[in-house]
Amino acid sequence: MTQIKSLRTGIKFKDTPIGKIPVDWGLSKLGEISTVRRGASPRPINDPKWFGGTVGWVRISDVSSSNKYLRKTKDYLSDEGVKHSVKIKKGEVILSICATIGRPIIVDMDACIHDGFVWFEGLKEDIEREFFYYFFENKEKDFASRRQTGTQGNLNTSIISSAYIPLPPFPEQKKIADILTNVDDAIEETDRIIEKTRELKKGLMQKLLTRGIGHKKFKKTEIGEIPAEWEVGRVADFGEIVTGSTPGTAVKEYYGNDFPFVSPFDLGKVKVITKTEKYLSKEGASVARMLPVNTILFVCIGSTIGKIGIAGVELATNQQLNSIICKTNDFNFVYYYLDFIRDKIKQMAGTQAVPIVNKSLFSNITVAIPELKEQKEIGKILSSVDEDIEESELHRQTLETLKKSLMQVLLTGRVRVKLQ
Repeated sequence: MTQIKSLRTGIKFKDTPIGKIPVDWGLSKLGEISTVRRGASPRPINDPKWFGGTVGWVRISDVSSSNKYLRKTKDYLSDEGVKHSVKIKKGEVILSICATIGRPIIVDMDACIHDGFVWFEGLKEDIEREFFYYFFENKEKDFASRRQTGTQGNLNTSIISSAYIPLPPFPEQKKIADILTNVDDAIEETDRIIEKTRELKKGLMQKLLTRGIGHKKFKKTEIGEIPAEWEVGRVADFGEIVTGSTPGTAVKEYYGNDFPFVSPFDLGKVKVITKTEKYLSKEGASVARMLPVNTILFVCIGSTIGKIGIAGVELATNQQLNSIICKTNDFNFVYYYLDFIRDKIKQMAGTQAVPIVNKSLFSNITVAIPELKEQKEIGKILSSVDEDIEESELHRQTLETLKKSLMQVLLTGRVRVKLQ
């Protein structure tokens, strides 16, 4: 990303309808540099004759699951389907106008768009397509705020056509796009590293939590084959099981800023829980069951059964969580083991309106229990992988912040690139 260093200041500006821009930049409405066209959908949409070909059928979900370029779609249109939609040339930018509003993407395949998208027919050749894409990415929230009221809200071609775009000279457009592309490339590479590390973790969990470390003899048990030296026990053997409770919400004095109060909402983002949406006061903590550091927190009620975390500070939980205070077992091992069997625990909740794994059922779930020394070794290995993932995720966040900052200054001309 060395090009990021090629920036300069000392810029003269002029006043425009969208504020100050560099004096040598142009300003146009989108409708002046292209004809904004809406996509089309073959009807009835569920007729199989429209599908089965080789031309991608772009849906909002395809764009949401892609990054800068669209290279695959879930559905593909037949020749007949293509005739009833709108085909887009490779390299063109499309923009979503309903559901996820204002999301741009560059079409890098043979594809058609339905009426949830627009494209920019006849876009002038002196508009660099990747610069055009980054303009929309930087304006996504702005376009989303312009949605018309309705069932799900949407944009129309008139709203988009009337939007202004500041236009640097073409070489500067290209340089801006190159800089932002370099950051995007670094983000994508970080994503690949994160995905590979997660796959590594998944494989390690499967091996370590069923085969252990260095074992050669195994035995068949009710939970499958495990090392001969391991014991079969229950979750209750991992430690003391505690079901959370909620101090009276009508008593304002129970709530404050002293102790984290964990609900399912707080789990699933990080492994170690130190911050929560709600907090208890010291008075609230006096009527709640407080849990020590390294307690395992596990959601056992509702649609989020299986979300898990570790207490990083003294805290309390609501009644949707069962927690394990480990005494003679390694808390890291217990965390990873419960995470490993979370799908099995979900199945135990049944199909009732409000799924639940009550304390008794949770306590009696059958588990494999190695010796403490091996538990610690397994926990240490898996924790090390998690630390690598966390480091990569923090690096990704840093890159995202950098990209946003660069878009704000480069796409407005507040900082100019140096042209060789």
